[in-house]
Amino acid sequence: MEKWRRARPDIDGSGKAIVGRILHLNEIIMRAVDKALAKHGVKYPVYAVLATIRVSGPPFRMSPTELLSTLLVTSGGLSNLLRRMEADGYITRTADERDGRGVIVELTDKGVAVADASMADHAAVERELVECLPSDTRETVARALGLMITTAER
Repeated sequence: MEKWRRARPDIDGSGKAIVGRILHLNEIIMRAVDKALAKHGVKYPVYAVLATIRVSGPPFRMSPTELLSTLLVTSGGLSNLLRRMEADGYITRTADERDGRGVIVELTDKGVAVADASMADHAAVERELVECLPSDTRETVARALGLMITTAER
């Protein structure tokens, strides 16, 4: 931060202390998550789809539009991911009976099994990553990050 202030005193770089750390932390988190998920044969993007559909409850199916509203991927990225996941046997895609133009994504038995097996390991990694923070600080950080997300998405 001091180098930024010296090199460009005309720029208010006060956001860099937080945003830069969040970007760095994202890389650390993704490495830790992917390491924990490796024993289940998946990486985070596949896990995110599996877990999102799994927590939606039986019959473990969602439309791609519903998935897009919760995942951080583009529609093209999701289509490619779903194609790979179907080839790997985690999901099936069928025509939406309510909308003939739409598709429904449903977990296969394999998809449910991998979701169930990996969810506890994913949660454990998240707990490990935040355990350095006192519990009251975790709540404050969670609220502050939520506020940043809400504000940035406007």
